[in-house]
Amino acid sequence: MSAPSELDTLSVNTIRTLAMDAIQAASSGHPGAPMGLAPVAYVLWQRHLRYDPAHPLWPNRDRFVLSAGHASMLLYPLIHLAGVRAAAPQKGAGERLAVTMEDIKAFRQLHSPCAGHPEHGLVTGVETTTGPLGQGAANSVGMAIASRFLAARYNRPGHELFDFDVYAILGDGCMEEGISSEAASQAGHLKLGNLCWVYDSNRITIEGSTDLTFTEDVAARFEAYGWRVLLVPDANDLGALDRAFSTFHEDKAAPTLIVVKSQIAHGSPNKQGSSKAHGEPLGADEIRLTKAAYGWPEDSQFLVPQGVREHFAAGIGARGAERHARWQEASSRYALAHPGLHAELGLIGRGELPEGWDSAIPSFPADPKGMATRAASGKVLNAIAPKVPWLLGGSADLAPSTKTWLTAEDARTLGPTEPGGRNIHFGVREHAMGAIANGMALAGLRAYDATFLVFADYMRTPIRLGAMMELPVIHVFTHDSIGVGEDGPTHQPVEHLATLRAVPGLLVLRPADASETAEAWRVALSERRRPSVLVLSRQDLPTLDRTRFAPAQVSRGGYVLCGSEGWPEVILVATGSEVSLCVQAWERLASEGVRARVVSLPCWELFDEQPAEYRESVLPSSVRARVAVELGSPLGWERYAGPDGGILGMRSFGASAPFKDLLGHFGFTVERILEMAREQMRSSQGR
Repeated sequence: MSAPSELDTLSVNTIRTLAMDAIQAASSGHPGAPMGLAPVAYVLWQRHLRYDPAHPLWPNRDRFVLSAGHASMLLYPLIHLAGVRAAAPQKGAGERLAVTMEDIKAFRQLHSPCAGHPEHGLVTGVETTTGPLGQGAANSVGMAIASRFLAARYNRPGHELFDFDVYAILGDGCMEEGISSEAASQAGHLKLGNLCWVYDSNRITIEGSTDLTFTEDVAARFEAYGWRVLLVPDANDLGALDRAFSTFHEDKAAPTLIVVKSQIAHGSPNKQGSSKAHGEPLGADEIRLTKAAYGWPEDSQFLVPQGVREHFAAGIGARGAERHARWQEASSRYALAHPGLHAELGLIGRGELPEGWDSAIPSFPADPKGMATRAASGKVLNAIAPKVPWLLGGSADLAPSTKTWLTAEDARTLGPTEPGGRNIHFGVREHAMGAIANGMALAGLRAYDATFLVFADYMRTPIRLGAMMELPVIHVFTHDSIGVGEDGPTHQPVEHLATLRAVPGLLVLRPADASETAEAWRVALSERRRPSVLVLSRQDLPTLDRTRFAPAQVSRGGYVLCGSEGWPEVILVATGSEVSLCVQAWERLASEGVRARVVSLPCWELFDEQPAEYRESVLPSSVRARVAVELGSPLGWERYAGPDGGILGMRSFGASAPFKDLLGHFGFTVERILEMAREQMRSSQGR
């Protein structure tokens, strides 16, 4: 292409100076990456990104992910200059720009949508919440999977609705994080040719030069993953950048990595390669010097020269509007030709489920032997799957154990040549798996993933970010306790329930039997704005007789499962496998004439949302004799055990032995529960 025009240079420097000014005004932030990457992002947005700023939620838009989230002041000026309109749920939807100049001036301040790291839902145009390095990169893999899945399921000859590409910008820190390696390996295996990562190789991190810690050949690593690798030696070379993105478009046989060599804080002779410029404002004097190097008015602040906004409107704006209009026309034709599939797409776009989606959820008859809740979960999942064709997911190499393999006729294995498959082999990549599932959910799919509960630790950040973004991903965690048995304490989760329950906006569901498991799935899939965790047993649990005991009321979080007539003298509260132990203890107490009650509490979060009157009816405050039982850390149980109640929990790691021996060793027996209940009643009488 020809040399950069004056407007090209002016636009790039507008992005840079807005970043400098905003970070200086906030007295915090990272100016180096936005300044160094401004030419890269400009070329991508202005010449290649398929995006309509007037309709920013267009389903077939290309996705742009800033995995290097500390460079947020690269993204906000782009959104502002492109004229992206605010869309729901952002405040001011339909009435204002997604990012105004006042928003930029209030960067990193309370109530400004321009947060220190990009936050999905806070600003239209931010496709995912990034900050923890590498998360956005893995999200982009999920988005690319979703694009190919949507195309495979819904495109028809002459009616191609989905073919969007996914771009992500990564820095050295993203490349150092293990999640990016996991995600890149998965993308290479799946040959995601619609995925393009841009690696900003500026060789600087917070502590200084990457020579301190990071000397590997990244290009060779990605070639080994099966990626095509392109090199742009100078981030300021707009022509080379344009050619690299064009090469990505021309050949979609594999994912593309564009390695861009940049220097922190281009333009200032005093800041080249400075780690200070990476993590601190430049300072007023340095900003003046830098602006002078750009030929910019040295004392100007937040300047957008005449013609820059119009230039973006003639580029990304006009191109996006034209492509969006063509898509709208194609969608109208599609609705006439394929009304059923078009209706499905409407449900996906609204985050809804088909009518009667839960009609095939099985009922489970009473059975003293019962089944493991992981087995019940598999039956329920496969009953639901045919009703929700955009439900897909898989396990981190544990599908036979987690029972998450779909057996429906259309549930093939997702692979390089089968992009419409619904069963995903994630491999032993728990961290990337969680973030990839988030990426699929961001594209509208109903995603689930699965592994053992003890490995939830490897998924902590994607679970947390999924809750922050209000994504209804379902995480299936089996082998939920010392019930793992002989595998020993390394595989026996103890503190995991407590740490998951500490995540705001996350539903943690630990069902007591097959009937509660069915209801847990009903709850989880009904959620539109919250992720859920299903915590399931390896061992068989009795299926309770629901003609004798109360129906499984998982949607209320907790309920009275059984109780003697009259006001209870003692209440036994439990989740999961321990509920059946409490039922046995209740039967013994009832035979002795003790008025006891068993409360099943499968989901603390839902129970805490119930009206106070209901919670009081289940756990009356006047009954202080209580015993709470759970095969996990006792942390948090004081809320339900009460100030004087007893808690039977795990206060150490487990041990390697057969499950039944472990129950006796750690005191999870009917006799121990009875002992604690009687002690509670004696103490209560004394009080």
